[in-house]
Formats: sequence, structure tokens, C-alpha cells
Amino acid sequence: MSLTEEELKRYDRHLRLLEVGVKGQEKLKNSSVLVVGAGGLGCPALLYLNAAGVGTIGIIDFDVVDLSNLHRQVLFNTADIGENKAQVAKKKLTAQNSFVRCIAFDEKLTNKNALDIFSQFDVIIDGTDNFSTRYLVNDACVLLDKPLVYGAINNFEGQVSVFNYQGGPCYRCLFPEPPAPGSVRSCSEAGVLGVLPGIIGSQQANEALKIILGIGEHLSGRLLIYNALNASFNQLILENTTCESAVKNSSDFESYNYDFFCGLEQVAANSISLKDFESLSSNTIVLDVREDWEQPKINDKKVLEIPLAELPKKHASIPVDIPVYVVCQKGGRSASAIEYLEKEFSFQNLINVSEGMLG
Repeated sequence: MSLTEEELKRYDRHLRLLEVGVKGQEKLKNSSVLVVGAGGLGCPALLYLNAAGVGTIGIIDFDVVDLSNLHRQVLFNTADIGENKAQVAKKKLTAQNSFVRCIAFDEKLTNKNALDIFSQFDVIIDGTDNFSTRYLVNDACVLLDKPLVYGAINNFEGQVSVFNYQGGPCYRCLFPEPPAPGSVRSCSEAGVLGVLPGIIGSQQANEALKIILGIGEHLSGRLLIYNALNASFNQLILENTTCESAVKNSSDFESYNYDFFCGLEQVAANSISLKDFESLSSNTIVLDVREDWEQPKINDKKVLEIPLAELPKKHASIPVDIPVYVVCQKGGRSASAIEYLEKEFSFQNLINVSEGMLG
């Protein structure tokens, strides 16, 4: 499709670039990008792809807007709390640029629906925050031969790369095995500087635009690492080796257990849900590894408050002969605490509240 007169005015500054021009802008108009996750990374990526005039943008996210999202997820405001992120994002993006077709998938991405959804788009952007979904996204892109723009953030550091592009490496080439469960804390557990996902998400949008336009040097075969504390960019060169994936075809993909591969089901065997935890008696012993300012507090059980960093000094105060339920906000720090105490001090009585106090 060619550009309308209004689009020629809207994208004037793009058209003045020799590397873009009218033909490049028409490429953008006739392209499609799926953003997986409308969170910290997805929001800035969506805003810039939409403003740039990518013709069709897909947004998949089953989560709802929470107050704790607003310091970094710049598409949302307080009036959106409790609403589905994909649907809210679609509404905001349509108001920003009515020439772009936005498709909201307000559902959870699984290996049952990923291939069907991904097949509708030219480029996939990964804005997820867990290893299980990252491997799922990667494998779907490999099977469908879709370029994948990867991003990740934590604390003050972010990463960007392009996978599965023109014979380049994929996510499994960089990470053949997932980290041990609980060894890498999520943003909800470890925290993140609010501006960081804006920097990384914008880099992801930039990579997607370069792929569509066929310009510049892409991050395929390179991992870009940004440190917000010292404003440094570093790059790692990725070897272009052929990784051995367990997923060879769509049948393998749909039957592959990504939670098991990432160790999540093994953790669940020695865990309890928040609902079941709340029903335990007032004599239950609880190890709370959160910081003292974190809410909600536990008032109906016997609680030992020992932040994760203080466990090496205070582990002796934790009972070893009766069940002890370990809690944090989301379940990540509590899993790390259990792994540490079992490895270093041979605890065998610890049970993780897998969902954390926030459920």
C-alpha cells in the first residue's frame, strides 16, 4: 500500500532520511510486528513502532495494569489499573496513530497458541520477564523462521540482541540451559530503575525497524549490554554455532514442557500455593525473607523476619526439625533462600510459598 497525503506529512522526518524515504516508509506501512508482553520493555517499543508507522502491531499480554507498574510502563496511568494491558495498549496506540492497525491478544502465550499468533507477523519482539516464556518465544521463532528481537532488564542493567536472523544464532545458542530456579531474581523481586526499560525497549524497536527497512548493522551475533549506573555500552560477540534444540517440529513444540525445562515444576514439588498457605494454622512457622518495608505483613502465624542478605548470619535461628514456610513477594527470593539454606546448611524442612505474598 502506498502512503496517503496525511501520512506523507506525518512521517516527513522519516522521508527526509536517504536510508528510509518514501519506499522505506511504505515498507514500514506494509510490515507487521508482534510485541510479546506490554510491560516495561513492551511499552516503549510499542510507542515507537506505532509512531514510526509500522502497519500492523500485535500485542499479547494476559496481565492487568497494577499500581507498581506505573514507574516504568509508560503507556499506562492510574485510571488503567485493573484493566488488561493488551487492550489498554491498543486503545492508547490507536489514539496516537490511527494509521496503524493494532491487534490485542489478551491471553496467555502458550505452546498451543504461539505458532498461530506468530505466523501472522514479520518480526517478533520479546518483552517477557521469565526464562520459560523466552525459550518458548525463541523456539516458535525458529520453527517459523521469524527474526526475534530480544531484550532483558534487571536492576541497572539491560541486554539487547537479535536472534534467528539470516542464519544467525538463536536464544538457545546464547543460553543452552536455563539458570537454576530462583538464582536470577525477576524485576518484581530485585527491582529495576524506571528509565532502564525505556532505553532497552527503544533499542528493541530500533532493531525491528532496521530489520524491516533493511538498513544498518543488526545485533545478530552480538549481545549489547547497557549499564545505567555508569552509562556504558558493551558488546559480546556470539559464536555462530548450531545449537541442538529439543524442538524439531510443531508437534515437538506443542508437547514441550517449558516449565519443566526451566526447573519450575521441580520447585513446585516442595512448595505450597498462597491460598493453601493462608489456610494454615497460627502455629505455623514462617521465614519471611523480605525487607522490613515490604507489605503485606503476616500477622496470623509465627514469623521469623530475616531478609535474604542476612541469612548467612542468622540461619541458626531457623528451626530444622519442623516444617518452615518461606515467603517473599513473588516467590523468587524465597526459592533462592531455600536453595542457599539447603546447600550451605543442609536444611531439609523448608517449603516455598511459590506465588509469594502478592499472589
